[in-house]
Amino acid sequence: MPTLEHNALVEMFREHPELAPRLLATLLHVEVPPHAAVAVVESSLDQLIPVEYRADLVLELRDESDALVMAIVIEVQRDVDPDKKYSWPAYVAVVRARKRCGTIVLVVAPDAGVAAWAAEIIDLGLGRGHVAPLVLGPAVVPEITDPADAEQETELAVLSAVAHGNGPSGLTVVQAALAALGRLDQAHAMVYFQVIWNGLREPMRQALEALVMERQIEGEATFPPSLQRLIDRGKLEGMREGKLEGMREGKLEGMREGELKGKRDTLLRLFARAGLVLTEDESARIQACTDVATLDRWIENVLGAKTATEVLS
Repeated sequence: MPTLEHNALVEMFREHPELAPRLLATLLHVEVPPHAAVAVVESSLDQLIPVEYRADLVLELRDESDALVMAIVIEVQRDVDPDKKYSWPAYVAVVRARKRCGTIVLVVAPDAGVAAWAAEIIDLGLGRGHVAPLVLGPAVVPEITDPADAEQETELAVLSAVAHGNGPSGLTVVQAALAALGRLDQAHAMVYFQVIWNGLREPMRQALEALVMERQIEGEATFPPSLQRLIDRGKLEGMREGKLEGMREGKLEGMREGELKGKRDTLLRLFARAGLVLTEDESARIQACTDVATLDRWIENVLGAKTATEVLS
């Protein structure tokens, strides 16, 4: 089942389709055909055979005369999946046949090992043809450490934090990305924050928590006020309160309550963003939930769901 991180990265390219050709040109040095518009198209690739292939996203590039000049199949890949070596060539063949234009596969792979695997050339048989996926991974996504640069390229800064957040410059990269989230609306900022946070391993989480607590104790602002409020209500709230009170028991309880409240807030905002209406019973059920794993599962269920009942099943 697709995770919140997977779906959020797909939505990033869905909401900003121009991001894909721009990154192809600037990071992968691909000669993208001149185009005037980029649009999201149907990602279901049905064939005449009884098999359905469903890509994460398909984009069309059109020139000023509205002629189709290229199609991009976008796949977010967080793990090695041998089946993709068979489905990716199918995506290219089907989209190319249907759209009558050049077609490429662009794989977004934040993990270095997965990115290296995804970049392998796929031999179609006897060396007579191949598909070579283009990959956005740690090797090509830059480490964005300057908050000003991150604010100018917020989506790229999020990709940078996901790709490099656990590396030697991870803390600086993550700080820049989180600071840039202050220019987004609260719903988008919370989703991107959760994606970045979920990608961090425990040592980096602890380092970020320690930095936030230190700045708050010293009375210094670490992030823009809007994002600081999200962090305060989310995973870091309990750690912050515990530090200030100096009581271990209160700290642990605050951490747990802060985490639960942050997840409930995230879930409710995702419901609102998806246009899913909650009944009073369903709202009460969310507020009464004290199980982190259950809240995580509901958060992951929101993207792609058609009803609130489907999310809370």
